[in-house]
Amino acid sequence: MARRIEHRTTSRWPARDVYAALVDETYLRDRLAELGGTDPKLVAFTTTEQSTSYQLRQGVPADKLPSVARGLLGGDLVIDRAESWTEAGYAGTVEVMLNGVPGRLDGTITLADTASGSELTLTGQVKVGIPLMGGKLETMIAEQVALLLDKETEFTAEWLARRA
Repeated sequence: MARRIEHRTTSRWPARDVYAALVDETYLRDRLAELGGTDPKLVAFTTTEQSTSYQLRQGVPADKLPSVARGLLGGDLVIDRAESWTEAGYAGTVEVMLNGVPGRLDGTITLADTASGSELTLTGQVKVGIPLMGGKLETMIAEQVALLLDKETEFTAEWLARRA
């Protein structure tokens, strides 16, 4: 059974500024350098006037993982994350695959202006196809994704502030 995830982060920056950062190749490389863990890579980056797509690879050292994940993986966790954004509506999709785990996260991302800045919302589902342990891993993955989004939002605000 899949676990639904919905997570919101807020920024003091307007949606157009946050969007411009999220689809900027330099920003992505800077974010990976800061938050990407072991062997971070911008695997692919494609942009047109209407959309931007990219694939990121990030590593989490085994000693930073919960014991249930360490036992299953037998080593570091490698996360492959593909995002595709369209400027119209500041909306995107995200797909996350994890090495050594028959599971994934699929979702949509929206970015909208608020009275005090903007809000980014990830809505999706985490599915891990391992009997008995799948539910625990789905919960752990959803929690880790929420923490990562919070850290990325902080990084984005700092990155934008340095360029203001």
